[in-house]
Amino acid sequence: MCIPRIYNDKEGKSHFGEVKVALSDGGPIGLLSEKFNAGKVIFRETPADYDFKWHPAPARQLMFILKGSAEFTVSSGEKKIFSGGDILLLEDTEGDGHCSKALNNEVRHSIFVTVPDGIDLS
Repeated sequence: MCIPRIYNDKEGKSHFGEVKVALSDGGPIGLLSEKFNAGKVIFRETPADYDFKWHPAPARQLMFILKGSAEFTVSSGEKKIFSGGDILLLEDTEGDGHCSKALNNEVRHSIFVTVPDGIDLS
């Protein structure tokens, strides 16, 4: 399973990438990853006019978008849109960070799950 991510390089520039989470046969219930330790769970409602300029992620975290859409911009100017049902791993905790803004004049509901240092999701 591939999960999109935003990470920073050694110069502090943010980039899009992906992490591939290994899955193995879980029998009749499907494919499963190994169990990973998680940190805190944060529920968030973002206003429809949200437009947050350059900022690093406050922690390494998975963002699960439940409702609404957001456009994310990295250092190169590349933009990607994520919507309800999408997951994004935010790892750009230093440097330029990213921009994020609401789309379609919609409130966004998200759940953030912090990922402790040393946890390799791949």
